[in-house]
Amino acid sequence: MSVTEASKIHCPWAPADDAVYRAYHDEEWGVPEYDSRALWEKLQLDGFQAGLSWRTILYKRDSMREEFDGFDPSSIARWDDERIDQALQNPGIIRSPQKIRALIGNAKAYLAFNNEPQSFSEWMWDFVGGSPIVNSWENFRDAPTNSEESAALSTALKKRGFKYCGPVIVYAFMQAVGMINDHETVCPRHKAVQTYTR
Repeated sequence: MSVTEASKIHCPWAPADDAVYRAYHDEEWGVPEYDSRALWEKLQLDGFQAGLSWRTILYKRDSMREEFDGFDPSSIARWDDERIDQALQNPGIIRSPQKIRALIGNAKAYLAFNNEPQSFSEWMWDFVGGSPIVNSWENFRDAPTNSEESAALSTALKKRGFKYCGPVIVYAFMQAVGMINDHETVCPRHKAVQTYTR
């Protein structure tokens, strides 16, 4: 299949001539994720995306994982000003002091779930009734940038002390982790991600 033919079938927001972006679309985006730490990491990456493109984050993701201690909340929660300054010297990450400080606060907010009856994953999935919302868009541009569910989750996250988690950021997160299936109906991944179970 040629690049042009593939572009007509798969969601066009992931260009067929961008191998990294297309692999993200074909292998990760929209696949239901139930691991608490993985969900937390993705939420942080979406927070770092604020004001930037996802492609920028995707190409820096490996460097960010390395700098941010594998996105280990227990480790990040202990960061001090010296560790922040060290991270800000790394050109491979998003060098925003505000976002890095938010990351530290978000790690502490995540760790608070250790004292809750529900895991972070269970708590999050409750906002979509425990199962993915499956939409049927013929054109990805018809999908909204936020929803009632993303607004509710955003509000709940903020109440728990999370930052960089507005309704638009949270909607993008929910799409990415399979809480909402917004693949175009013609895209093979629209049906494929529905076969994933817990």
